[in-house]
Amino acid sequence: MVDKAISARQTQWLRGVLDLAVLALLAEGGEGYGYTLLQRLAEAGLPDMKAGTLYPLLNRLAADGLLRAEWRAGEGGPGRKYFALTDEGRAALAELGPKWIEFANNSIRLVRRGVQE
Repeated sequence: MVDKAISARQTQWLRGVLDLAVLALLAEGGEGYGYTLLQRLAEAGLPDMKAGTLYPLLNRLAADGLLRAEWRAGEGGPGRKYFALTDEGRAALAELGPKWIEFANNSIRLVRRGVQE
């Protein structure tokens, strides 16, 4: 039962940062499609992301004007939907990124105090 509760908490943490994590990945990489973004999230230390979580997020960010989406024909396979930041997405990352970093750092300091006692 404890493992299930821990997993649920970690899922909540991920929900809190996933929008900004995806915007940051696209800011540094230029563009990407779902599978490559899942790989890059795992490489960045956010493993076990499910496509069923990521794709709706990408579509929501595109609907909000933060991402541009473009279908491209696949090379010998199915087409892929590529995503890239819009100017509005870059502005959102520039504004919210530092606020998230401050929040995360404050949270780390607080939790660290409790763990070290």
